[in-house]
Amino acid sequence: MSKPLSGLKVIDLTHMLSGPYGAMLLADMGADTIKVEPLEGEGTRKLLATDPDNSVNGFGAYFITLNRNKRSMAIDLKTVEGKQLFYQLIAEVDVVINNFAPGVPQRLGIDYDSLAKYNPAIITCSITGFGSDGPGHKRPAFDQVAQAFGGGMSITGSDPNNPMRAGIPIGDLSGGMFAVMGILAAVIERQTSGKGQHIDISMLDCQVSLLNYMATMHLISGKDPFPIGNGHFVHVPYNSYPTKDGHIILAVITDNFWQNLTAIIDVEAFKDKKYDTQPGRFADKQFIDATLAEIFATNSSRYWLDKLEAARIPCAPVNKFSDVLNDPQVKHRNMVVDIYHPDGQSTKAPGNPIKMSRTSDDSYTPAPHVGQHSEQICKTLLDLDDQTIAFLRAKGIIK
Repeated sequence: MSKPLSGLKVIDLTHMLSGPYGAMLLADMGADTIKVEPLEGEGTRKLLATDPDNSVNGFGAYFITLNRNKRSMAIDLKTVEGKQLFYQLIAEVDVVINNFAPGVPQRLGIDYDSLAKYNPAIITCSITGFGSDGPGHKRPAFDQVAQAFGGGMSITGSDPNNPMRAGIPIGDLSGGMFAVMGILAAVIERQTSGKGQHIDISMLDCQVSLLNYMATMHLISGKDPFPIGNGHFVHVPYNSYPTKDGHIILAVITDNFWQNLTAIIDVEAFKDKKYDTQPGRFADKQFIDATLAEIFATNSSRYWLDKLEAARIPCAPVNKFSDVLNDPQVKHRNMVVDIYHPDGQSTKAPGNPIKMSRTSDDSYTPAPHVGQHSEQICKTLLDLDDQTIAFLRAKGIIK
């Protein structure tokens, strides 16, 4: 079975998380993704590589996950011959993605204007912390910088005096996700225009976009929201509650859900008509939450979840990784998959969340050794003969 992006050729010049994640999503969907890296390999290869708990035969969890389904071509781009070989490659591909700091692609001669000379249809994408222009675009950024600057940290946690980042590195991951959206939009547009273009992804822009309706509320009211823990600023009860053996969450969004809940939770005070609608419940939020916390603590999470689910009330356990990655629904959706080391060892990792009815072939080739596919790519994509490849290898242009 083919994959939806089969035939799309991508050069991956990325490192760390935001760029590799975006390139991984493209690779998972079938794009022929060529990881072009220095002869010694890009730096992310070293992360956790020797950690006995988080590596497989010298490949750390970062690298083995983010670089599945990719091929590696190791080129010394500091040499004239290496740069020319890279430009030959550009003429044969569709997309180049990087997450270098602003100005670095121009300095290396791998920016859109430089590459379009060799392929006018090329699509380039840069992921940076603050974008390619503007008064603050040169600021260095990693995930937590984006989360803090983008406003999300100010509403996370339960105490305004102790801001909290999201546990998932959403600053990095959102940059990769929006990059994929931009790249695929440019690919579709190119079918009409025949021209390539550059996509400028700012992690800060992505964080601001994710503020969404809450930003609009602020722009209307002029009021800054504040962190409210796992509660909600509109809906009640909407929170996390301790049980005998863990925690569950409850999300009563509609009045009907409240009626279903009061059929399970026999509290005389909850029968007051003022709680039948959201304003009345919101006015007594603390009382309702405290009462539910006391009741839920009397039995196990499974006991309460069975009752709540039977009544069609939105609820969930607060799962640990070991819970969710062993959940039957997660496994049924093929969201825990085997990924391999090129030497044959395997581990498990999250699968591809994009499920398609006709072209959703979930398969995963191993993250590559440095330069593992250099010769293959030189032969099949660049049509170089064995003598030329041997010369490039001997001169240290490729590995």
